[in-house]
Amino acid sequence: MADSVKKWYVVRAIGGQENKVKSYIETEISRLGLSDYVDQVLVPKEKVIQIRDGKKIHKERVYFPGYIMVEAHLAGEVPHVIKSVTGVIGFLGETKGGVPVPLRKSEVNRMLGKVDELSEQNDNIAIPYVIGETVKVVDGPFNGFDGTVEKINEEKRKLEVMVKIFGRKTPLELSYMQVDKIS
Repeated sequence: MADSVKKWYVVRAIGGQENKVKSYIETEISRLGLSDYVDQVLVPKEKVIQIRDGKKIHKERVYFPGYIMVEAHLAGEVPHVIKSVTGVIGFLGETKGGVPVPLRKSEVNRMLGKVDELSEQNDNIAIPYVIGETVKVVDGPFNGFDGTVEKINEEKRKLEVMVKIFGRKTPLELSYMQVDKIS
């Protein structure tokens, strides 16, 4: 089977179940021995950082909810097998009773480029603070206090902020996310 006939298609799936549907498709294709026709099943994701209870949590979020990309040669039973998988609504762009429309090369490159970019994106944010700068604490027990940046620890991504509590200067170690610049 020549790889030149394989094209990318977008499969519509029930939102929130993209990963489950992806594994169902892969299982069904391998069970029926159609692996030669389907190269990849991909759920585009991006890495996001959420703050929960003052802690940074790294999560992966589906970039195109309800859509799965499939690189395949849709010959014979392959489109019917994919459509019959639980959670699959159908192919994007197909007309009733017609054949699914493949993505253009430019669209594929843009989407795959975006996926690669998002998965390899490094969290190295430039240090937004300088020593001597006045900041406001926005998270934690000292929320609302103003202080001065004394030290910056790049590796731990923390700041040592000198805060005046009851008339006495007290050093606090805070993450970048726990303080805001005072403009």
